[in-house]
Amino acid sequence: MIADLHMHSTASDGLLDPLELMTEAASAGVSLVALTDHDCLDGLPAAAQAASELGMHWVSGVELSAQWQGHTLHVLGYGFDPQAPALMDSIEAVKHGRWQRAEQIARKLDGKRMPGGLEGAMAAQIAAGGDPNSPPARPHFADWMVQAGFVRDRAEAFRKWLGAGKLGDIKQHWPELAEAVAQIRGAGGMAVMAHPWHYGFTRSRLRRALKDFAQAGGRGIEVVNGQQAVEQVAYLGKLSEEFGFLASCGSDFHTPESPWTALGRMTALPPQCTPVWDDPVFSR
Repeated sequence: MIADLHMHSTASDGLLDPLELMTEAASAGVSLVALTDHDCLDGLPAAAQAASELGMHWVSGVELSAQWQGHTLHVLGYGFDPQAPALMDSIEAVKHGRWQRAEQIARKLDGKRMPGGLEGAMAAQIAAGGDPNSPPARPHFADWMVQAGFVRDRAEAFRKWLGAGKLGDIKQHWPELAEAVAQIRGAGGMAVMAHPWHYGFTRSRLRRALKDFAQAGGRGIEVVNGQQAVEQVAYLGKLSEEFGFLASCGSDFHTPESPWTALGRMTALPPQCTPVWDDPVFSR
């Protein structure tokens, strides 16, 4: 069985719409699938229907942004009720905050003689098949900057203007980690910490984050994120055992242009890990 439980569509910052994404996942041999757009549930109905028609086992998914000790972490939710009022209200509040962040990014770029950023990012988002009612994300600003001739490519846009610590890296007030976990659990789902290796924590700090996550009710960690280095996967596998977490895996697909996050192509889960799909939320 090939499980891919982390991917993004045009409903957030992915390049393929939910139907295209599910079609590509099925073609890649994926049999267990979840769409996990950033702080967004809009793509779930279309993706769920497509996955069912293509013969894949579907589980509802989302990737929520959260704060922990001044850091932004991502929490994957699986098997929840997408119509749960509290979860929907929370995501709508985050969506409003994302619009405010997009406006701030545009103002900062305007101050650097790059005017029209918000309109340009929205146009880039729509050109990529994105939902015009959703706020444009930093990749959309990067695409606009390339089209406008301000940078050569996305990589330069992030390196100079949009990446961590740069002018366009606007901090947003995300829910606290425990609150994000509670939102998923309150909707009947399972909370899993996304790509723990990506936060740049020391090993001791990562353990503190995982301890707090477990105390908040987190059930698992993403042991495999794309074609991650084997030694990193092995270490995260050991942490999943240490904390009693279930282990998840996902490509973190955004675009076909990135071979390291190709759908269905991931480093193998360590054999000692208990996979998240052993939990009852995956059999509903």
